[in-house]
Amino acid sequence: MSKAAATRLNILKKSFDLIYKKGYQATSIDDILSTMEVTKGAFFYHFKNKEEMGLALIREVMRPEMRDILFQPLTRAEDPLSEIYEMIGNLLQDQSFFDFRYGCPAINLIQEMAPTNEDFKKELTSLMKDWQGVVKNSLEKGIAMNKVHAGVDPAQASLFIISGYAGIRSMGKIFGPQMYSAYLKELKTYLDQLRSA
Repeated sequence: MSKAAATRLNILKKSFDLIYKKGYQATSIDDILSTMEVTKGAFFYHFKNKEEMGLALIREVMRPEMRDILFQPLTRAEDPLSEIYEMIGNLLQDQSFFDFRYGCPAINLIQEMAPTNEDFKKELTSLMKDWQGVVKNSLEKGIAMNKVHAGVDPAQASLFIISGYAGIRSMGKIFGPQMYSAYLKELKTYLDQLRSA
């Protein structure tokens, strides 16, 4: 990786950390630069403005991480329902991944930016559709393997699963991570109902 590419990636990663904790609108370019040894000129060499940096953050940091951590395991799943449960469980229980106090970075950006910025809305919609699509495809594979009940609508079920995760992540910010256990218990009950007899 070239020095310029490494600098760009470093700006995006530092931005991710700050935006995750403070929110996009509350994080300034100066806030980002204060966490690293990069000049304002270097920032503007890589990004024409904060919005371009924010969109690059979704495309170049969030999407690849979601692909590696969430998407790929589901594409290889031999037991899709167990893999879906494990995916959600890992997201909620691994505190080194996300801090319950700050919720989920993607869901936070959806809540903060989708209503007010069309470019952010498009990028975030694409990201969530990709995630939902991977869950849907996994459920379809499960139906074909006779591990998921044939009467399950994979599109509806995948939307329900992702929406449930978004909701519990948001609620966890105010009620704490102890809510996750109750949610995961109900998620398991729901997923077990989708199994073939």
